[in-house]
Amino acid sequence: MDDEQRIDLGMSLFIPYRYMEDRIFRALQDAGFDDWTLAQCRVFQRVAAEGSRLTDLADQAQMSKQSAGVLVDQLERLGYVRRVPDPVDGRARLIVIEQRGRRAVEVVGATLGEILSEWEAYLGTRNFALLQQILEQLREIADPYAR
Repeated sequence: MDDEQRIDLGMSLFIPYRYMEDRIFRALQDAGFDDWTLAQCRVFQRVAAEGSRLTDLADQAQMSKQSAGVLVDQLERLGYVRRVPDPVDGRARLIVIEQRGRRAVEVVGATLGEILSEWEAYLGTRNFALLQQILEQLREIADPYAR
C-alpha cells in the first residue's frame, strides 16, 4: 500500500469499531429491538452490570448530563432500563438494565462473539491475540474509565 492509500492510525482504529457497532446495531434491529436509536444504544452500552449513575454515563458518553438524561428517559420508556435508589447513597439514583435490556445484551454478546471469531479466523490466532494485548495495553493510558 503506498502512502496515498494509507490512512492514519486513528482512522485505522475507528473503522473496525464502526463496523462492529453497525453490525451489532443491525443484529439488534433484526432481533426485534428496532425501537431505539444508535445514540440511545451508545448510552445503554455504558450502563454497568451493578447500575450506573447518570453523571457517570454522561461523562463516559462525553455528553452533558441533560443530554444523557433525555436518552435515559427514552430508554426507560422503552423498557430497557429503570431508575432505582442507590443503596450506597439514598439521595442518588442508579440506572439499571431491565429484562428487555438484558435480552438485548444477549443479542449483543452473540453478535460480538461472531465478529471476534471472524476477525480471529482472518488474522490468525497469534495476530488476533497480539492485537488484543496491544489494545488492552493502550487502554491503560487512553481510557480514564479503565479499571
